[in-house]
Amino acid sequence: MTGLIGSDVPLAERYDLALVDLDGVAYRGHDPIDGASQGLAGARANGMRLVFITNNASREPESVAAQLSGLGIPTEPVEVMTAAQAAAGVLATRLSPGAKVLVVGGAGLVTAVRAAGFVVVTSADDKPDAVAQGFAPELGWTQLAEAAYAVERGAWHVASNLDLSLPTARGFAPGNGSLVAAVQAATGVVPDSAGKPAPTMYRLAVERAGSDRPLVVGDRLDTDLAGARAAGYPGLHVLTGVSSGRDAVLAGAHERPDYLGADLMSLLVAHPVPERGADGWWATRGASARVTDGRLELARSGEGVDAQMDLLRSACMAAWEAVDAGLELAADSVPELGVAAP
Repeated sequence: MTGLIGSDVPLAERYDLALVDLDGVAYRGHDPIDGASQGLAGARANGMRLVFITNNASREPESVAAQLSGLGIPTEPVEVMTAAQAAAGVLATRLSPGAKVLVVGGAGLVTAVRAAGFVVVTSADDKPDAVAQGFAPELGWTQLAEAAYAVERGAWHVASNLDLSLPTARGFAPGNGSLVAAVQAATGVVPDSAGKPAPTMYRLAVERAGSDRPLVVGDRLDTDLAGARAAGYPGLHVLTGVSSGRDAVLAGAHERPDYLGADLMSLLVAHPVPERGADGWWATRGASARVTDGRLELARSGEGVDAQMDLLRSACMAAWEAVDAGLELAADSVPELGVAAP
């Protein structure tokens, strides 16, 4: 069974590098997340290095680092890995320096592609060898059409990421994946993707940092944690963003986290591992769960954040055991668990 693991020491001591997602983990839009700056400062104090990983390809590392620093999380540009940098890395696997790349995206993608030694062009008539596509709020039909023309004529299509939605202060807006889908629909060509859940960014960041004990930290199961599984790195799912505790209980094996935390303060504590009793109940410090006749049953052991998280851990293990054994879990028997993001 693909399940949770435990750590008898704080995660910041067990792992030497945290690959930290941005929106929903380190901040929410333009606002700080409670516990983020304290948790990351404590992790650094324990010797853990940080690299911030983002599927956003429109911004340059300097801009991201400045935003984090302004929110009380001192960050250098070298501690940021963007999907634009990952896309440039993917391009370099097949193209030689000097190759022409039609960039459909923001300044971050333009900078990354040029830094990798490629010639940036803006028209399909320039006969580009590849199209690099990333999100930028100013993109419109004209740019998408150029991408479609180039791909139709044989250019290699590389997307910075395939996130269908993008969190904003007003809600969820179409993400790069939605824009890429328009080009794919027009051409019938399936693009390669550099961003999460592909493991490219994680592996590039680990290689650059020289880490041998990395930990992925994210809020989205379908990108952050699925990417961790794809890369073979342990993952911590924090409940301050998109995916909820209930989502974790219902997650497929390819998206499951190894650890669960309410927020980034969970880097500074040990993580108990649920234990299975002979009676079929999974228990974490007294908070228990089991699946009977396809329905999740819960037994709470107290109130507060720790008790809620322990119940979530037990629920995950009970549900995952049942599903992995071939049983069907009734989704309506799974309530919202853990600590929900405000």
